Parts: sequence; structure tokens; C-alpha cells
Amino acid sequence: MSQLLIYGANGYTGELAAREAVARGLAPILGGRKREALLALGTELGLTVRVFDLSDPASVRRGLEGVTAVLHCAGPFVITSRPMVEACLAAGCHYLDITGEIRVFEGVFAQHAKAERAGVALLPGVGFDVVPSDSLALRLAEALPGATALTLAFASAGGSWSRGTLKTMLESFPEAGAIRRDGKLMAVPLAWHVREIDFGGRLGRRTCTTIPWGDLATAWRSTGVPNLRVYTAMPPSAVRRMRWMNPLLPLAGWGPIKRRLQRAVDRRVTGPSAEMRATARTYLWGEIEGEGGRRLSATLETPEAYAFTANSAIACARKVLAGEVKPGAWTPAQAFGSRFVDGLPGVVAGPIVGG
Repeated sequence: MSQLLIYGANGYTGELAAREAVARGLAPILGGRKREALLALGTELGLTVRVFDLSDPASVRRGLEGVTAVLHCAGPFVITSRPMVEACLAAGCHYLDITGEIRVFEGVFAQHAKAERAGVALLPGVGFDVVPSDSLALRLAEALPGATALTLAFASAGGSWSRGTLKTMLESFPEAGAIRRDGKLMAVPLAWHVREIDFGGRLGRRTCTTIPWGDLATAWRSTGVPNLRVYTAMPPSAVRRMRWMNPLLPLAGWGPIKRRLQRAVDRRVTGPSAEMRATARTYLWGEIEGEGGRRLSATLETPEAYAFTANSAIACARKVLAGEVKPGAWTPAQAFGSRFVDGLPGVVAGPIVGG
């Protein structure tokens, strides 16, 4: 019988995924480091608990015994992904995570050949970043073969950050921004480029700035488009603050300062409330450009990001458990196609427009 383990189930998003799995008729094993929190959730949901630390390889091996697939929800993934991927490859266990970090995607994709030999599917980014944007990117690329440039943008109406997301963002310091130019990742300052983007409908035009999101790794592999930029909507005042931060990034990336900032996040941040998850919406816009300047664009609307992530991650895990993903390291769009996201609850895909 196929068995799913959710690692980091005591965290904000891991718990949402565990509850979603139970609602869909699954009985995952709950894994993580914090015994008391895991036992409380396991008792409530009637699920088995396994407590193990990724820093102990022998403990991880025991934790994965009899497991078909792991949904890894314990960040910062730049620290936790590698030991879990290595353990999954050794155990012949499929791997999924909810990362949005470029370095993590690049590291997982570098294991493609080893995953093929091991008969293991590696599927990073099965949450909000990057399932909807990856699907949108591939949909646009299918409509304009041979495209040379792709732009993706995000905006939200309501919502907030979880503790884990903010700690992951802090872990990336002193790295700043990034784009992909001619197929190669290129470092740029924070808020490197600013432009207006029309998300249509409820949001309309918003000021947006470049961000180093995981799509710079995934959309390139899913589409083959060599020039990529990713933007997020942000008030002009926030853009100015980001630019002021550029000289301070080396200090923020110093270990003691970084740990202090992360401890502050632990004390002060929880995550979006249940009401917020039920009412907030997120919006995506994509534009692709081909030879001769031909451009096509499309929009996508989803539920609040964390609610979407729990739903999407379990939907992806079910497909992996069913044997629908071949061995290797894949983006969500490579694994499931450009229309996978359309079938998830609450998703509204707009038409492709342009000439």
C-alpha cells in the first residue's frame, strides 16, 4: 500500500497539508522534529507520528522505512532539502516539497540522472510557488513556440506571510534579486526593475518590482524560454524601502544578525488566519514575447496562497503515489502539464490575449 509522509507537519503549511490529506481520505504519517506538537496533531487526526531530525542520517533512514513518498514542508529548504533528497534517493522514496527558492530548485534538478537510476521522482515546488505560475508559463509557451522572453507577475488581495516563509526569505540574505538572461541566472539588486502591470478585474494596474522567485529556475525548464523576469505587486513606498536595503544586505546576511531576525519572526509571526485563507485571493499575470515582437498574455486567479498550497501539494502527492510521475527531477508543469492548475478548487484561468 502506498504511504505518504508529511515532514514538518507541525509547521504552519505542513499542518494545513496534513488536514487536507485527511479530508481527501489519506492517512499520512506525520514527521518532524518537535515531538509534542506532532503528537498533539497526530492524536487529533488519528495519524501515526515519526519524530526524527534531518541532521541524523540514521534517524532519517528509519523515518522513511515503508514510505512511498515524502511531502517535505520543513524549511528553510536551502538547509533542509538536500538531506531529505539524499535520504529519499537512498530509500527509493519519491520526494515533493513546497519550496520557492532558486538554489533549492537548481540543487534538486541537478539530481535528475541519479533520480532516474534510483527510480525516484523528485518534484519540488508543489505549492503556490510554483504550481500556478509554472502552469501559466507553459500554457503561454505552448501558444507561442520559439518565444524569446517571458514575464510573470503576482499580486494578492488580502493574505499575509507565515513564520516559515519569512524565515526562509531571511535565510536567502545576503543574496538579493535575480533574473534569467540568455538562459543564465543573473544576480541583480533588490527592486532592480519597476513597472506597471495590469492584472485586470478587481486589482487593475499595480506597481510591480522584480523578485528572485523560484520560477526563474522552473519556468526556464518547463518552457525553454531563455529570458525570464518575475515581478510582485508592491506599493511604491515599499519599493523605495527595498532599494534602501541593498547596502545593508551584507550585514543582514551575517549569521548572528540573521539568526536574531529569525528569532524575532518566531516570536511575532504566526500566519494567515482561517478567515483570511478563506477570503483572500491571489492573482497572476504572464506575458510571452516571440520573434518580431509578437506578444501574448494571460491571467490566473487562485485562492489564498497557503490554502492553495495545501490543496495543490496533496493533489500532486496523490498523483505521485498513483505512479503518474516517471523517475527524474521535474517541474510541476513538466510532470502534470499546463492545465493541471485549472482543475484545482477555486482557480480561474483567463483567456490568452494578444496577436
